[in-house]
Amino acid sequence: MNLELDQDGHLVDYTIWNEAVAQELANTLDLQLSPWHYEILQGVRQFYQQFGHSPATRPLIKYLMKTISADINNALLQERFNTGLVARHLSRLAGVPKPANCL
Repeated sequence: MNLELDQDGHLVDYTIWNEAVAQELANTLDLQLSPWHYEILQGVRQFYQQFGHSPATRPLIKYLMKTISADINNALLQERFNTGLVARHLSRLAGVPKPANCL
């Protein structure tokens, strides 16, 4: 799959995102996505569409707790997505731009 990415590894055109694209991006984290992962990534995309920007970690977790499951927390997302950079990597896997506050 030949994806057009920006210098930070995010999709240039977030509208081409689908589950196959997400898995291709997840391969860089040595991560096999499950239906649970896709539900979280859809939540990240909903946040982006609703608020017009990619979420930072705390607002993202609050949003996912309200919209998906109250059991979601930073440690769970770090463990299940194999990363310490939750907002950065979830935004990348969800096909939306890098959050403004991420280096």
